[in-house]
Amino acid sequence: MESYKIAYLNSNNGHSVLAFGKGEAIRIDSNTVNHTSCLVELEQFIQQNKNSYLFGYLSYDLKNEIHHLDSNNNNSVEFPLIYFWKPQYVVEMKNENFSFVQGEKCQESFDFVQNFLEEEIDQNFHPYNFNFKPTITKKKYIEKVNSLKNHIQLGDCYEVNFCQEFIDDNIDLDFTLDAYFKLNSITKAPFSTFFQHDELTVIGGSPERFIKKHNLTLSSEPIKGTKKRGQTEQEDNQLINELKNDPKERSENVMIVDLVRNDLSKIASKNSVKVDELCEIYSYETVHQMISKISCEIEPSVTFTDIIRATFPMGSMTGAPKKRAMELIEEHESFARGLYSGTIGYIKPNGDFDFNVVIRTLLYNKKNKKLSCSVGSAITILSDPEKEYEECFVKVKRILDGMNE
Repeated sequence: MESYKIAYLNSNNGHSVLAFGKGEAIRIDSNTVNHTSCLVELEQFIQQNKNSYLFGYLSYDLKNEIHHLDSNNNNSVEFPLIYFWKPQYVVEMKNENFSFVQGEKCQESFDFVQNFLEEEIDQNFHPYNFNFKPTITKKKYIEKVNSLKNHIQLGDCYEVNFCQEFIDDNIDLDFTLDAYFKLNSITKAPFSTFFQHDELTVIGGSPERFIKKHNLTLSSEPIKGTKKRGQTEQEDNQLINELKNDPKERSENVMIVDLVRNDLSKIASKNSVKVDELCEIYSYETVHQMISKISCEIEPSVTFTDIIRATFPMGSMTGAPKKRAMELIEEHESFARGLYSGTIGYIKPNGDFDFNVVIRTLLYNKKNKKLSCSVGSAITILSDPEKEYEECFVKVKRILDGMNE
């Protein structure tokens, strides 16, 4: 099964979509690219296959082309800048039912889906002895946060999403599909992802939507603000109330809402940008999150890559103002983010699409045996470096502990 290219986008509400098999693909690696043409090539690929389902992802480091920036940090797992694929088979799943929406149902494809579903319901997971090590010490992390706060104090920026990477750098991960279903049993996230092609595998439990298109409506749902889950309902309610009324978390969220509104306004029909929800609290298996929802209308002539140029990378993973925040990220972080804080999703034959934010995700390169898990938090003038460090561990500890049980 795992020699196939596979993409599985799972909302954990009974609806999911599975793509697999052969099919034409576009892969643009960062070390072979002309940074002025990636999105042009991608748009050509989309137009050539515009009546088909396409699955793919964009690396965070595509920012260099869009915003005229550079990256010199170490890229451990070496995912491409862009990968999109027209799958041989696409299956929509709704609860216990599934239907082929691309490719013919035959014995081979039917057997694949049946085997996949059997893997999904099998709860006899392997234990994983992941030995993740941070690429930055706590002392260095705190120094970097204080440096960023100094930039904010001087008016250089308002908010910076600062991240750190955890690496297991010598691992043979043979049970990647089992690892995905185990991670999904822990997170039950609404933008959960399994994506496997060539030497690369994504095992993702993202709670965040980057951008969705339905007809001529675009919507984005940035997350800013995190609290751990409580041990009891009473503790849970107390934590929800603390998050909802935390001035730091609310200010982080509102700043990113303003940034997203500004990004969408570049391509939106006049006076159509609106905030549908502001600072609402949503609870997931491992954390509570503060989420806002922003939408706009667009003209039919606006293309997928027009939208990406206007909105990528997502503001929740950069900070504000976006370009200066990304420059400071490059200066202060110890790693190249690659696919982490990029986006994974799919485009339908009618041009509608849905893409997540790549967070709470394991990235694996079978060739160099490296497994990466990165995490970050928003730094503002109100940030306490110790608490930011703790927040990072809140986001990943339940995942990493759960995978090793």
